Amino acid sequence: MKSDLPKKILIVDDNQDSRELVVKILKTRGYQTIEAADGQEALEKAVEERPDLILMDRSIPKMDGYEVTRRLKSRREFKDIPIVALTAHAMRGDREKALEAGCEGYISKPINVRELPELILSYLRGKKESILGGEER
Repeated sequence: MKSDLPKKILIVDDNQDSRELVVKILKTRGYQTIEAADGQEALEKAVEERPDLILMDRSIPKMDGYEVTRRLKSRREFKDIPIVALTAHAMRGDREKALEAGCEGYISKPINVRELPELILSYLRGKKESILGGEER
């Protein structure tokens, strides 16, 4: 049964240091991690691995994170897989753009290493942010 297995998380980020930090945090919490450094690789690994959650950087080569998110969310098998924007873009409106693209949430960099595991758990349990602000369940 899948629920007994460690949750599988795809980390999409072209910055290796950022990916390594997230992988380190998640592995210490017992998660299985998969990494992708660009949009094309993210699509391929998502389809191949079927992760339980995807952390998606916006600014990645070949295809930006929002386009990857839109493409994945257009597929029936990815409708219920949470995609969370993980990005250094914290400008006004960026959170809304991420949610409009299909992301369930938005985490800005630099990552708060103490808060990240709780945020991941909340998204795995079905937390969704709304464009109007706040959360839906």
